[in-house]
Amino acid sequence: MNVRAFIVALLVSALSIAFAADTMTPAGIPQNQSIYLTMRDGVKIAVDVWVPATLAKGQKVPAVLKMTSYWRAVGLAERTGAFRVLGAVGAVPTEDMNKPEADAFGAAGFALVYVDARGTGASYGARLHPFTEDELNDYREVVDWVITQTWSNGKVGAMGCAYEGTAAELLLTRNHPAVKAVAPMFSDFDPWLNLVSPGGVLNEWFIRFWRDGTHMLDNNDLVAVAKLKGHDVETLKRVITGVKRVSEDSSGSLLAAALQLRNQNADVYAAARKAEYKDDSFGSGPPFAAFSSYAKKEAIEQSQAPMFVWVSWLDAATVCGALSRYNTFSNPMRVVIGPWSHQGRFDANPFNGANAALEMTKEKREQQLIQFFSAHLKDSDAEEARQISYYTMGENKWKTTDVWPPKGVAPRAWYFSPNNALSPSAPADADASDAYKVDFTATTGERNRWRTEAQGEDVVYADRAEQDKKLLSYTSPPLDKDTEITGSPVVTLYASSTENDGAFFVYLERVDASGRVTYLTEGMLHARHRAVSTATPPYSELGPYHTFARADVQMLTPGEVTEISFDLIPTSVLLRKGDRIRVAIAGHDASCFARNPKTGEPTITMMRSATQASKIELPVVAR
Repeated sequence: MNVRAFIVALLVSALSIAFAADTMTPAGIPQNQSIYLTMRDGVKIAVDVWVPATLAKGQKVPAVLKMTSYWRAVGLAERTGAFRVLGAVGAVPTEDMNKPEADAFGAAGFALVYVDARGTGASYGARLHPFTEDELNDYREVVDWVITQTWSNGKVGAMGCAYEGTAAELLLTRNHPAVKAVAPMFSDFDPWLNLVSPGGVLNEWFIRFWRDGTHMLDNNDLVAVAKLKGHDVETLKRVITGVKRVSEDSSGSLLAAALQLRNQNADVYAAARKAEYKDDSFGSGPPFAAFSSYAKKEAIEQSQAPMFVWVSWLDAATVCGALSRYNTFSNPMRVVIGPWSHQGRFDANPFNGANAALEMTKEKREQQLIQFFSAHLKDSDAEEARQISYYTMGENKWKTTDVWPPKGVAPRAWYFSPNNALSPSAPADADASDAYKVDFTATTGERNRWRTEAQGEDVVYADRAEQDKKLLSYTSPPLDKDTEITGSPVVTLYASSTENDGAFFVYLERVDASGRVTYLTEGMLHARHRAVSTATPPYSELGPYHTFARADVQMLTPGEVTEISFDLIPTSVLLRKGDRIRVAIAGHDASCFARNPKTGEPTITMMRSATQASKIELPVVAR
């Protein structure tokens, strides 16, 4: 349900696409058709259908769906005169943006079906919130249509990144017998907690970008699209028309009529701001839980469809959702966790240099997806083992496990100590503390894990040494041996504040022998959500359970020490002998997050005494 990298990818690729004439297959069917399907309530849904270029008469193939709210395809401006000449010599490529993927899957014997969600792209209807029941029922009807086609073998899968990935997963809630397998990638299992308000701290930058991106795409606003990256709009208009129109809409009148309905769509910025607590409504709709995958557990498990899940250690907090899903749902499931930016476009391994080559290229991932769908959508259904493949950064090694946390992982405590030290020994002082005045200029930069979902750029954390001077930090002595951390670190803070509200950001970092500070992972908690609940959570938690519900709010009492415990986003890293571990604590991250408190200049007092021993517990792998 997040704004994926579509807008940026569009701007990057807009000058490298051109009109491709329809190609007829040996079966007498165009390789690509762009049509409207009319739903049960009369709403027209735009779909692009790609069949294998070599499709023979009588050949039956499975289909894979990709359903999105960010344009199923780009409309290409008509090529005349000089553009045709340039295309003939290769100066202007002549491929539809979906053709490379469609050709790769087509060569493996699959049809691909791209769908504009109701109220988006070229589709009709309104969109009051993501993944309404009407939207999900539309997808079921698309499946109904697919399996009636002469080329269909009656089996369907679904896949996609971000919004498309969640749509693929939620398609299982319709329990359509033809849907046999799905691949949700880089998607949000719990969108409120993993992206919109991690730790209950509003990701204000993201939801503003989400609102702006959604608005420009929903309204087919090429002026806004060009302005986003400083492109000349007239040049852009000579290349694309915006969202792809269906073939029958040569005049654009059908798309224009669909766009007239967009004023009914929700303002996602206002709606997300309104959802201040996890159980608050999203605009005029229900709370986020109503359209989150975790709330659909029973229906998704009932399908028992195999799932192929891809995420990154460094893509917002999507990895939290992937691991919770694995530990909660009984579906056959394979999870892959790598060191990438959103959608796996760039290597984000902090132990590698800038612009490092991707080990897992898009083509390799595509081949793994083809193998997965081949096993489940062709003549025989293969059994899918439950397994997690994960990449340990620093060691640069892939590993597998069938349980999470992996066997051999045990918590190891490091305590906050005098002189900003981090010690494996618990403090003995009767009364010891450190004061820290919150620096609201502290930031993790503009290419962090929280921006990659919107911008589509690499995740790059510069040397944190200078930023750490703005924070309260504790650093260990050099490690006496290599140490692997795999899982979710948990911090327990005994702290007070001069204000009745605030946020705690905790960063886990490596300090090497030269003094360079490498970001590893982070966690945060809006202090008013500090109550640890004993209720049964809606899914398997990776750390202390906080409900983030309005009824469970506890404001701080200025000057009163309180216990604050929460988990950091899971990671897998190998620190080498001689490295030092650092825990850095902030009260704000200016890169993305809303200020807490909204006014005031809080000072935090961090306790580190025998009875109030602030610490971090690291999930360490026995070696």
